[in-house]
Amino acid sequence: MADIMSDLSSGGIFVIQGVPGTELDSATAASIRESQPGGFILFGRNIKSPEQLRKLIDDLRSLVHHEPIVTIDQEGGRVSRLKEIGSEPPSAKQLRDKGDLSLIARHGALTGQLLRHFGFNLDLCPVLDISFDDEADNSLKNRTYGRTPEEAIPNVRAFNDAMRAEGILSCGKHFPGYSAAGVDPHHELPRINRTRAELEKTEWLPFRALLPQLDTIMMGHAVYPDLDDSLPPASLSKRVITDFLRNEWGYQGCVMTDDLDMGAMINYCDFATSVRRALEAGNDLMLLCHRTELIREAAKVLSELPSAVTDPARERVHALQKRLVQPDEFSLTKFKALDDQVMRLRIDTLGREAAAQRSTDDGKRSPVELF
Repeated sequence: MADIMSDLSSGGIFVIQGVPGTELDSATAASIRESQPGGFILFGRNIKSPEQLRKLIDDLRSLVHHEPIVTIDQEGGRVSRLKEIGSEPPSAKQLRDKGDLSLIARHGALTGQLLRHFGFNLDLCPVLDISFDDEADNSLKNRTYGRTPEEAIPNVRAFNDAMRAEGILSCGKHFPGYSAAGVDPHHELPRINRTRAELEKTEWLPFRALLPQLDTIMMGHAVYPDLDDSLPPASLSKRVITDFLRNEWGYQGCVMTDDLDMGAMINYCDFATSVRRALEAGNDLMLLCHRTELIREAAKVLSELPSAVTDPARERVHALQKRLVQPDEFSLTKFKALDDQVMRLRIDTLGREAAAQRSTDDGKRSPVELF
C-alpha cells in the first residue's frame, strides 16, 4: 500500500483539484492524503461564510506534506468567487471603461489582501485576452482589460503588479488567446483561424509585455490550425507550449491547463488521454475542478510517465511552491474592513446607484464555472 501511495503522490503533484462542498467529507480527505495533489482550487460552491472558508483552506493544507497551491478565480464582476460572502469587485470591463489606472491598482491590491487573508496564494488572473467584440459569446464577456493591446497592457500591468505586491501570485490567461473564438470552450472546442503573424500583432502582445511578471500561464482549450496543423487543442499541443512559449519565448514559469472538465476537452478525448498528453505537451499543472473523483486516476496516469517528461515539470512546480506566501492570521474584523474597501472601489468605479446592482450571466450561467 505504501508503494501505491508513493506512486500516486508522485503524479498527484501535477494536479490542482477542486473539492465538492463547504467542508471536507471523509472520502475526499482520504483521496487527498493518498494522491497528495499539488494544490486546490475553490469555487462558489465551497464558500458559505468567512470563517468556514478559512477553516476549509486550513483543513486542506493540513492534508498534504508540501506547501500546496491554493487558488481561485477572483477577477472581478461575474467571475468573483468571494462575492458569495462579500462585495462584488468591479469587472475588468467596468474598470477599463472608467479609464483610471489608480482604481485598477486598488483592485489588484485589495484582491491580493483578501486572498492572502483567507489562505490563497495564487489567483487565476489576469485575463490577457483582447476583446474583439464585447458581446461575443466566447466566455470573455466583461472580463477583458482592453479592446486593443495598447489599451489592455497598462491596465493588466496595474492590476498584476499591485496584486503581486501583496504576495499573491498571478496567472495570465488564456494563451494563445480566446479573443477570436466563436464559441464558449466551457461547452465546445473553438477553432481559431488566426495566423501566427496575426496573433503576434495583437493577441500575443499583452502576454509578451507581461511575461516576466506572470508567475504562471494558463493554456486555453482551442484549436489553432496555423500553429499546429495536427489540430490538437493548444492545451495539448507541444508545438504551442514547448516550442513557442518555452523555447522561443523563454518562459520558465509554470504552465497549466484550463479546466480539463470543460466541454471542449470532454468532447475531444478521454480523461486519461487528456491528462497524459497535457504533461507531455509541456504543461506542469492540470486543473481538475469538478470530477474530483478522478484524482486517483489522474495521479496514476501521471506517475507512469517517463522521468524525461516529469522531471522538468516537477522542478518548475517545486520552484513555484518555494514562492507561495503563508496565510495571514484570520480576523473577521479585518475581512469586513477589506470588504468595505471593495464596496468603496465599486462605488468609485460605477457610481453609487450602479454599484448596488450585481452582475449577472444573463441567464446563461455555465454548469462548469467560468475561468
